[in-house]
Parts: sequence; C-alpha cells; structure tokens
Amino acid sequence: MRSFSRERPSRADPVEAAAAGARFDQPTATENGAPARSYYTGRNLTRARTIEDLRRMAHRRLPAFAVEYLEGGAEEEATLVRNIAAFASWRLLPKALVDVSRRDLSVALFGRPMPLPFAIAPTGLNGLFRRKADVLLARAAAQAGIPFIQSTMSNDRMEEVAAVPNLRHWWQLYVFGPREIREALIARAERAGCEALVVTVDAQFYGDREWEQRRFAHPGRLTTGSILDAALHPRWALTTLSGGMPSFANDINYIPEDRRGFFESAFWIRANMDHTLDWAEVARLRKLWPRKFLIKGILNADDVERTAAIGADGAILSNHGGRQLDWTVSGLDVLPEARRRVGDRMTLLVDGGVRRGTDVLKCLALGADAALLGRATLYGLAAAGQRGVERAIDIFREEIDRDLGLLGAPSVKALGSAFLTR
Repeated sequence: MRSFSRERPSRADPVEAAAAGARFDQPTATENGAPARSYYTGRNLTRARTIEDLRRMAHRRLPAFAVEYLEGGAEEEATLVRNIAAFASWRLLPKALVDVSRRDLSVALFGRPMPLPFAIAPTGLNGLFRRKADVLLARAAAQAGIPFIQSTMSNDRMEEVAAVPNLRHWWQLYVFGPREIREALIARAERAGCEALVVTVDAQFYGDREWEQRRFAHPGRLTTGSILDAALHPRWALTTLSGGMPSFANDINYIPEDRRGFFESAFWIRANMDHTLDWAEVARLRKLWPRKFLIKGILNADDVERTAAIGADGAILSNHGGRQLDWTVSGLDVLPEARRRVGDRMTLLVDGGVRRGTDVLKCLALGADAALLGRATLYGLAAAGQRGVERAIDIFREEIDRDLGLLGAPSVKALGSAFLTR
C-alpha cells in the first residue's frame, strides 16, 4: 500500500513540499527519535486530538483503493502540495493585551447566522467510506448548525438528506449529459428545499489521478490485489458494504442499465460530462434556480468578477482538492485579489488543505466569508461514522476558539489583514 506521509513526487517544488510535509510528518521538536512521538491510530475518538489523528485512524480502517481515492491528487500532485503550502506561507501577527475573555466564532452566510465559520464541502463516492455516508455527514452538520453541500456524485438520495432535521442543505451540480438531466436535478433540488445550488465548473474532464488508476485493472474493475486487500479489512466491509455496493442514487436513472454498477456508473458519468459548458449555460442555470446560486472551481480573479456579473450570489475558490489540473494555485492564493475585486458584493468561500483552526482563521483574515472542509470531515467519517465527523467539527471548534484567544481577536469578525504577514 502506498504511504501517505505527505511526501510528494520529486518534481513538486521542494520548498513547498517541505512546507507541506512539516504540517503532517513527525514534529521537529525531536532529536534522534526522542522523545518518541506518534499520531493516534486506535478507535477511541476522545484520544483523537487533531485532524491528523482522524486521518491515521481512517487509513488503518480503509482498504488501499479507498485510501487512494480519498487522498490522491492529479499527476505530480503539485497542486495537492500547494494547498497545504499556501497556508504555511502566511504567518500570524498576534495582538497583545486584548480582552479575549469571550470569543465569538459565529458568522453569517446569506443573512443566516451560524455558530462556526465553516461548512462541509461537496465530496463524491462517500459510500466507499461508510454506508449512508452522506446522511451521516448531513446529521453532523445539522447538529453543528453548519451547511452541508451534497454532491451530484453522492450515494444517498437528496430527498433523504433534505429530511435531516434542521439541516442547511445545499446541492452541488455536475453538468453532464443532455440538458434534461441537469434541469431535472435542479428541479428536484428546488422541491427538496435546498437552500443553495452550487455549480462545479472545473471537472468537465476528469483529472489524471495516476495513483488511483493503478488500483484498477481497467475502468470499472479493481485489480486482483486491490480486491484481496479489501478482503483483509472486515471492519470496513461490515460498516460499508452490509447493504451491498453503494450506487449513485440521484443519477442512476440517467445511466444505461448495463453501466449501473458502482464503478461503472462513475466512469460513465465522467465520460459524459458536458465539454461545451460555458458562461452562457451557467447564466441560464442561474435563471432556472430561484434561491442562492454559487459557482465552484474558480481560480482566477477575472472569473470571480464574471461570476458576480451573471448574478451569482457566491464563488467557491477551489482547485478541487488538487485532483483536477495539476500545478495550479490554491484557492487561498486567489482570495485577497478576489475580495478586492468584488468587495462586499458577493460571498466568497475557500476550500483546499484546511486541516487546522489557524487555517480557517487565515481564510477569514484574507477575506473569505467561511471555509469549506472536505477531506478533514471525510477522515472523521471513515474513522468512526457520524461520531467521527462530529469529532472533526469539535476539533476545529476547539482550535479556532483557542487560537482566537492567543491571537488577540475577540471574534472571527475582528479578523483582517492586520493579523497576517508573509
């Protein structure tokens, strides 16, 4: 099984790779292995102190092909490295002697308050990690009072997720197949009461995720080694496959009957993404949707302005977790200029590499309205289901609260560029 120590291919920028590795490898406060340090990999969630602990717990439970899907990036994985290194390139400037006896972590998104400055990003194929994964993510989000963005490539019906009490439910749309499919999905999301529609625009071609592809003998069929490895993970099989292989519950009726197996469906949808998708079509989708509308996958300040011009309510600055085009900038890199261009005219969200409370604080200080958590909450999901997601959210809550106090900021609303330096 491939090691995921955050070491990256040699062609990735060595400085950035070192910055990224410093975030996850063995701490630097050791000499010749002393004092002995290691991350927690057991099953007791109370002993998971960091998102990295949850990550190690997830790796222990999952078969190799699922770990590869969860962790891998495109080609040299330089974009994956950049997502981590972008945060490492900013340093915090604490303010002394500020009354921080009370700290306020709350923000507002689209006029609605929420107690934490982050939401759960859309992620697909979550059924590889847990049965009813999207429902579990939604329940944890609802309990925390934060939005959950459900992916077109999710494995639970949007109506079932929408039924989770007190959930701020957003729907993420991949544009594939003829127009009738996207319009039908939009209409369903409206009937389900989704608060927002998020159109992803950076996935019309599937990124070249070479390490993931090595787990397959051919599209839709795992290698014999991957199948044997999966058989050696009975706890994963029991909690993930007890109801059979997952399916793409929201898309299955649009897929040819002979391609409706789990992996076959995914490859079919990837092969039928709409390569003609352009600003005119996204503007047409904007007109079809009566509620909040966001475009995800923007990495260019000019495109942020165009997003505002077609009437979108928000943009998500994202490189798809380093899984699409390699050697791109991170969403964090684009954020300051994007905010300068649009001012307060629209909501800006950022994802990619958010693993610590200080990462969230940096997003907010650079102009984001909130951060999005992708892999961080999936580590909790894979490690321990809904309780693991709740633990991931709690870790961020604890870190943000403590870090605000140490930074000398009584609330996340007080954050700004004065708290940061390169």
